[in-house]
Amino acid sequence: MQILKFWTATLAMVSLISCASPGPIAADPSIQLLELSSLPLPDSTGVATVDVRDQLKIDVLGFADLGRELRIDASGSFQFPLIGMVRAEGRTPYEISQDIASRLRGPFVKNPEVTVDLVEQSAQLFTMGGEVNSPGRYPILKPMTLMEAVATSGGTTDTASTGEVLIFRTVSGQRYIGAYDLSAIQRGNYQDPFVFPGDIVQVGESPSLRRIRTIATITPLVTAPLILLERVFR
Repeated sequence: MQILKFWTATLAMVSLISCASPGPIAADPSIQLLELSSLPLPDSTGVATVDVRDQLKIDVLGFADLGRELRIDASGSFQFPLIGMVRAEGRTPYEISQDIASRLRGPFVKNPEVTVDLVEQSAQLFTMGGEVNSPGRYPILKPMTLMEAVATSGGTTDTASTGEVLIFRTVSGQRYIGAYDLSAIQRGNYQDPFVFPGDIVQVGESPSLRRIRTIATITPLVTAPLILLERVFR
């Protein structure tokens, strides 16, 4: 009887230990753990095209009074001195400069040299969700890190789990997930990652985070981020 009790207690202890330890890596077939220290950079979209609400800086060499900064209106166009409305939406800054130059040439300027710079692109947005004070979509007007992205959305809520932050990014048709610990970043344990247009940042509990927990413990996030590939089976 004593032997039976001993083996029963031993089996119960083994069961508890096995439940407490993290599951095997890649137990979830839809998520693959990658040997990467950072998320892949987003696809290059080539030369940027202008969109509604973007801001342009236009200069005409030798004619300072024609230089100006302006924002593209809801129709996708803008008004320019001497030549009237100029279509901008869907065109590159170079194409816009050539259009302005060709229309100024002759009656207004003998040999115009026009430069157009895209100084603010409002369409470059990322999405902030989860346990932040102001979730939503925000523009990226200059290089932005994860910590800056969280601050942009009003910071985390009082109940936020800052050790469980995900960045979702699609590169070449594949969806990657980076898992981070904000406290570890603040302590300088690893680099504050950059956030790019099109990224989705999720602070705290999410269905994807629950799936990640099935393949690896979150504890390593204190010393290094976790980079995963989300595979879609059809």
